[in-house]
Amino acid sequence: MVGGRHRYLGRARPSARHRPPEPPSTRLNGETTVNTVVTERAKAVDHRVVLAIVSIGVLLSSLDLFIVNVALPQMALDFEADLSGLSWVLNAYAIVFAALLVPAGRLGDRGSNRTVFLLGLVVFVAGSALCAAAWDVLSLTGFRVLQAVGAAMLTPASLGLVLAATPPERRATAVRLWVAFGGLGAALGPVIGGLLVELDWRWVFLVNVPIGLAAAAFGLRRLPDPRGDGGPLPDLVGTLLFIGAVATLVLGVVKGEDWGWTSAGVLLSFAAAAVCAIGFAISSARHHSPILDPTLLRAPNFGLMAANSVFFQIAFAGMLLTAVLWTQNVWGWSALRTGLAIAPGPLVVPVVAILAGRLIARLGAGPVIAAGGIAFAAGLVWWARAITVQPDYVGGVLGGMLITGLGVGLTLPTAFAAGTGGLPPQRFATGSAVLSMARQIGLAIGVAVVVATLGSPVGPNETLDAFQRTWYLTAAIAVLAAVIGLGATTSGRVARAVD
Repeated sequence: MVGGRHRYLGRARPSARHRPPEPPSTRLNGETTVNTVVTERAKAVDHRVVLAIVSIGVLLSSLDLFIVNVALPQMALDFEADLSGLSWVLNAYAIVFAALLVPAGRLGDRGSNRTVFLLGLVVFVAGSALCAAAWDVLSLTGFRVLQAVGAAMLTPASLGLVLAATPPERRATAVRLWVAFGGLGAALGPVIGGLLVELDWRWVFLVNVPIGLAAAAFGLRRLPDPRGDGGPLPDLVGTLLFIGAVATLVLGVVKGEDWGWTSAGVLLSFAAAAVCAIGFAISSARHHSPILDPTLLRAPNFGLMAANSVFFQIAFAGMLLTAVLWTQNVWGWSALRTGLAIAPGPLVVPVVAILAGRLIARLGAGPVIAAGGIAFAAGLVWWARAITVQPDYVGGVLGGMLITGLGVGLTLPTAFAAGTGGLPPQRFATGSAVLSMARQIGLAIGVAVVVATLGSPVGPNETLDAFQRTWYLTAAIAVLAAVIGLGATTSGRVARAVD
């Protein structure tokens, strides 16, 4: 046990007869378990209310990942800046969001997920308001970092609250709905962004303010406050090294095409990531309270679902980015029309996520996740075979978009539920943060893969060849994710908590 390692160092550990009794909330071999305590707390609050409140925050943070892209051209005109400089408006958010997810999750598990969620929501809203008031690219980038800090805080804490408030037999459904709200944000992002840009790009950020404040007000009144495990302060040095490793890894990936994959900046980023990762591993091995608890890796499905998340998100990023690039750059569609064209696929996700429960009960989680990956790959192959340089939405884009939406609805919610289903309750937020971080890293890699594979084609035929090559590649990656997901089990024993 991790706690016993430092507590009894240098002397014989007391026998079971003389050992002080464990607190009821951490005993897993007696009548009272952590799950029982959490379930008793859940009876005092309607888990549907908790899910509704925190899903608003998740929807906003997911929306912000996709809504800003549409506004970049207008920002460039307003600030008289090039798109290369404005890319940091996207990159800074992605880097900080991915790097802070796990530390924020650990903070919620140790203290109060309610406090972390509400504080994160307020920080996110404040960052949104400041982004709307930005006066140049530098100020906008800085305020986007503030937004990312808030999003990183509220995301894992929100799922921690949902899992703590939901009876064990309903948690899988709750997780699928939680993930589905993120998919809804992806669907609404391009559409809402296209509508708001018609008014002013600043409305892309202002829209978050009233919604976020309303969610914070309701949350202050209705959200439960299950306390964390307390315990010693997590490894601060390891935390900083972890943040550095993730941040420099994502930096190298997102700037690889701009700076050049063999440039000094990218190579230094990857080298720094490796050094920080090694330092993090050493620090974690020596510290009695590492930020990334090794017991997480022993939870059923957790490692597999983290790997599945990375590869599936690579394919997802490839699908979404190529859809936008093709409709806007090749077919010449407006941002709003592109958003409306993309929306049917992601809108399928919540419906499929709700219905997937019956399939999981009959077939198990692994086959459902694998079927989703295969369906997603089939949608990409549809595009590669059906799309031509002549605009044909129904015969080309729509069919593939609906099939990929089916794949996302089967895979993402089921994989997240399978990955978090075996977590000990006092690690709900940290575990979900690791899976969310894996998704963000996959998204960053997916964008880099698309940009590198497409290259700079000239002429319609060469452009079509480049996109077809990219769709086949991302389909193969989706199949790989399906193979990994096939190993997931529907249920398993909850991993033992750390004393």
